[in-house]
Parts: sequence; C-alpha cells; structure tokens
Amino acid sequence: MRHRISDWDNAYANGINIPQGDRWPAAWVEPARHFRETLGAAGRAKLGLVYGEKPRNRFDLFMPESTPKGLVVFVHGGFWIGLDNSYWSHYARGAVERGHAVAMPMYTLAPENRISEITLEIGKAIEAAARKVPGPIRLIGHSAGGHLVTRMICATSPLSDGVRSRIANVVSLSGVHDLRPLLATKMNEKQRIDREEAHRESPALLEPMPNARVTCWVGAGERAEFIRQNALLANIWKGLGAETEVIEEPDRHHFNVLDGMEDPAHPLMDALLS
Repeated sequence: MRHRISDWDNAYANGINIPQGDRWPAAWVEPARHFRETLGAAGRAKLGLVYGEKPRNRFDLFMPESTPKGLVVFVHGGFWIGLDNSYWSHYARGAVERGHAVAMPMYTLAPENRISEITLEIGKAIEAAARKVPGPIRLIGHSAGGHLVTRMICATSPLSDGVRSRIANVVSLSGVHDLRPLLATKMNEKQRIDREEAHRESPALLEPMPNARVTCWVGAGERAEFIRQNALLANIWKGLGAETEVIEEPDRHHFNVLDGMEDPAHPLMDALLS
C-alpha cells in the first residue's frame, strides 16, 4: 500500500499519540532526583562538572561502588530545543550497577545553538568525561540524543583520535538519524536546520568511522517515523562496513523505551555493555 506523509509535525509528535502521554517528561523528575540524592549521599555523584564556557556546558557523573570498568555517556533528547540532563539521572542505574561510570551532559539548546554547534558541545563533554574515567567508552542517546551519539562515530566526528579509539559501542534509542524530514516541521522554527546543515549533520548521510558498532533500538509501538529512522541508519551503515543491529522492543513507546536502562539485567544493557 502506498503512503505519503502529509503532516510531518504529527509524524514526529510523541506525547499526543501515546495514551496518557502528557505524563512525560514530568514522570521522570522525582525518580531522577531520588537517584541523584541517593548516590550523592554515598559520595558517588559529581554534579555540574564543567566542560565548556556556556552555562549549560555541564555534566553529571555517577560512579559505581568499585573502580569503573569504563565510561558510559548518556545524551538526552528533547528535539535539541528542550529539557536538560536532570530528567534522566535514574537511567544511569543499570550501567552503574554493572560497574560502569555514567556521564550525563546537557548542552546549549536551539535556537541559541545550531545542531552543528550542539554536536561540537557533546564532543567536548565526552572528551571531558573521558579524562576523568579511563577505559572503554560506550555512548547511548535518546531521540535527539540518539542523533548526537551516532554523530560522534561518523568519519567527521569532533572527537579526538584518542577518544575515538576508546569507543567500544554505541546505542541509539529512538534516534533521528536523517534531519531532512524536520525541515518540514514547525519545530524547525527553533531548530533552524537548513538543507546544507541537514546533509552535514545527519549520520545517515555520512560515513561511519572505522570499526563503528551501533545498535539502533526503538519501541515497536513508536511512531512510524521513529521506526523508519531506526532501521535507516543500521541499513545504510551496514553497507559502509559498520557493525549494526536493529531492535524493535515489543510493547514500548517513545518514553518507556528508556526503562531498560534502569535494569542492569535488561537486554538493552546487554546490548550497550557488550
């Protein structure tokens, strides 16, 4: 059956297309606060670490009970125009309990920053976190964060050669890997993506760095565009020599697809920490 998308805003709208979807992101606030306070009381949370000059150039670092096996960096979503890292602190639990340090940066949002500038900021955040935690680095990001972590393993990554060589694995959760469809949305009044930037900043239109590994993970109940974007990157990059995998997790939508990050035994954590 042929199908053409006529309403691009609806194609990328999550809350209004999920039952009781208006509960998010507020539903994350309390568990995130509790996690920060709990690890802070144990001396295992370093909050507001600086990686750049702008007010939002900060990251939180959560530590395991023993010497870290490596570093996980989680990059939050919000279509590059909203939210900050404080909403997702509790999603560090799974990796922390499996012995990894977890860094959660925030970044300067659009329209103050263009997407290309956000890419550079996330690169600086990862570099700063990498200086604090030795060992292999694994990246995971949600939605816009999925774009940003896969952008880090493109051939045109802003990361230094030393940090690139430490990246063991990447997971994109419900990532947006081709920015061109967003040109037709009202969100783009703030994102300010133009066609040239869409081509320059879309991982699906770029080549992966050598030895790139990425799992593209999406909820099977998500909007069709997120499922398409999920498969798109894995399909293209597999043809360019990357090691890729596509997962559509049953009974998950754009918000609760993150829940596996809280459970150290969840297959999502296995995919990330493999």
